[in-house]
Amino acid sequence: MTDKNVTESPWAEWRSVTPARLALGRAGAGMPTDEVLRFGWAHAMARDAIHAALDVPKLEAALHDQGWTVAHTHSRAPDRTTYLRRPDLGRVIDPDEIAKLRTVPLVRSDVCIVIGDGLSSLAIDRHAAPLLAALKPLLANELKQAPVIIATQARVALADEIAELLQAKLSIMLIGERPGLSSPDSLGIYITHAPFRGRNDAGRNCISNVRPEGMSYAAAAFKLAWLVREALNRGLTGVDLKDESDLAQVTGGNTARLTGPIA
Repeated sequence: MTDKNVTESPWAEWRSVTPARLALGRAGAGMPTDEVLRFGWAHAMARDAIHAALDVPKLEAALHDQGWTVAHTHSRAPDRTTYLRRPDLGRVIDPDEIAKLRTVPLVRSDVCIVIGDGLSSLAIDRHAAPLLAALKPLLANELKQAPVIIATQARVALADEIAELLQAKLSIMLIGERPGLSSPDSLGIYITHAPFRGRNDAGRNCISNVRPEGMSYAAAAFKLAWLVREALNRGLTGVDLKDESDLAQVTGGNTARLTGPIA
């Protein structure tokens, strides 16, 4: 039986369609107990996503099942604590790893795919393999037999040096994004044409929040495939490459009229 003296929250419908923390209510001068508990749980999930180590053997097995060739590397950050305190070390390859990467067989592929744990190994563990499974048939010709590099203690820019060593025209970095209180497992994708150590972020395109609750694998794979093709055709990425993949999807994937320099 509903208490007629209790007023229903006008925010209830809004809260049912978003994970955002809004209209939390109050109990006296504080928050309701259930909201305090939910905040604690969300904060713990975010911390765990940052500190948990990536299960590399599990990811490698999943990629092998899809037919990928896999190699490993890691940044100059020797452990997670150093990685969090020294972002610069996460952007460069450990010197001992450079010689190992040079032994990776160079294949006829213009694209280098790097999977980095980033700030959320949970995102990589959950979403990297399903995303690559969706991407592979869309870029069969461009990818050929490109090896996938799994990189630990990695920042986005680490893909630049890796792709430069492997003589790739384009790098794709799949990386765990900084966890939020409603999204501890968000996957980010960075596409960089002509990657080299020291490349700045203005030269990258980004696809963010790839996960079932955000951008689906199919949608992200379509957008990524469009950006890769346009980047290779035009020889550029970043601020010079506008993402018009939504228009290409509406027109049935025909992007012929979109090629060429952007005015």
